Amino acid sequence: MKFIEFGIGNIWLVRTETELEDGTEYEQKGIVGPLKFHSLYIRIWIDKTIFIFDSKECFKRMKKKRRKFKLIIGMTSR
Repeated sequence: MKFIEFGIGNIWLVRTETELEDGTEYEQKGIVGPLKFHSLYIRIWIDKTIFIFDSKECFKRMKKKRRKFKLIIGMTSR
Protein backbone atom coordinates (compact mmCIF):
# COMPACT_ATOMS: atom_id res chain seq x y z
CA MET A 1 0.00 0.00 0.00
CA LYS A 2 1.15 3.56 -0.67
CA PHE A 3 0.39 6.69 1.32
CA ILE A 4 0.76 9.99 -0.55
CA GLU A 5 0.83 12.82 1.98
CA PHE A 6 0.81 16.64 1.84
CA GLY A 7 1.33 18.72 4.96
CA ILE A 8 3.52 19.69 7.88
CA GLY A 9 5.24 17.36 10.32
CA ASN A 10 6.91 14.93 7.91
CA ILE A 11 10.45 15.22 6.55
CA TRP A 12 9.13 16.52 3.20
CA LEU A 13 6.09 18.67 2.43
CA VAL A 14 4.99 16.04 -0.14
CA ARG A 15 6.01 12.42 0.30
CA THR A 16 5.11 8.85 -0.63
CA GLU A 17 5.38 6.12 2.00
CA THR A 18 5.31 2.57 0.67
CA GLU A 19 4.46 -0.42 2.88
CA LEU A 20 5.64 -3.78 1.60
CA GLU A 21 3.91 -7.12 2.25
CA ASP A 22 6.62 -8.18 4.74
CA GLY A 23 5.79 -5.18 6.95
CA THR A 24 8.76 -3.01 6.03
CA GLU A 25 8.20 0.51 4.78
CA TYR A 26 10.16 3.32 3.18
CA GLU A 27 9.64 6.99 2.28
CA GLN A 28 10.35 8.89 -0.91
CA LYS A 29 10.18 12.60 -1.65
CA GLY A 30 7.28 13.67 -3.89
CA ILE A 31 4.59 11.54 -5.51
CA VAL A 32 5.74 8.13 -6.72
CA GLY A 33 3.46 6.07 -8.98
CA PRO A 34 1.83 3.96 -10.09
CA LEU A 35 -1.25 4.97 -8.11
CA LYS A 36 -4.58 3.19 -7.72
CA PHE A 37 -6.90 5.30 -5.56
CA HIS A 38 -8.26 3.68 -2.39
CA SER A 39 -9.20 6.49 0.06
CA LEU A 40 -8.59 10.07 1.22
CA TYR A 41 -7.72 10.99 4.81
CA ILE A 42 -6.84 13.82 7.16
CA ARG A 43 -4.44 13.00 9.97
CA ILE A 44 -3.94 15.31 12.94
CA TRP A 45 -1.23 14.28 15.40
CA ILE A 46 -1.11 16.37 18.58
CA ASP A 47 1.31 15.29 21.30
CA LYS A 48 0.76 11.51 21.68
CA THR A 49 -2.76 11.36 20.16
CA ILE A 50 -3.55 10.88 16.47
CA PHE A 51 -6.95 11.62 14.95
CA ILE A 52 -7.60 10.14 11.51
CA PHE A 53 -10.64 10.99 9.40
CA ASP A 54 -10.71 8.51 6.48
CA SER A 55 -13.18 8.35 3.56
CA LYS A 56 -13.34 4.52 3.77
CA GLU A 57 -12.80 3.78 7.47
CA CYS A 58 -14.48 6.92 8.95
CA PHE A 59 -12.84 8.03 12.22
CA LYS A 60 -9.97 6.50 14.20
CA ARG A 61 -8.13 7.67 17.29
CA MET A 62 -4.71 6.23 18.12
CA LYS A 63 -2.02 6.71 20.77
CA LYS A 64 1.74 6.71 20.15
CA LYS A 65 4.65 6.78 22.58
CA ARG A 66 6.47 9.70 20.95
CA ARG A 67 5.30 13.31 20.89
CA LYS A 68 4.74 15.06 17.55
CA PHE A 69 2.67 17.63 15.76
CA LYS A 70 1.50 16.79 12.24
CA LEU A 71 -1.27 18.08 10.01
CA ILE A 72 -1.53 15.87 6.94
CA ILE A 73 -3.91 15.42 4.01
CA GLY A 74 -3.29 12.14 2.29
CA MET A 75 -4.40 9.49 -0.15
CA THR A 76 -3.99 5.73 0.11
CA SER A 77 -3.23 3.70 -2.98
CA ARG A 78 -3.10 -0.05 -3.49
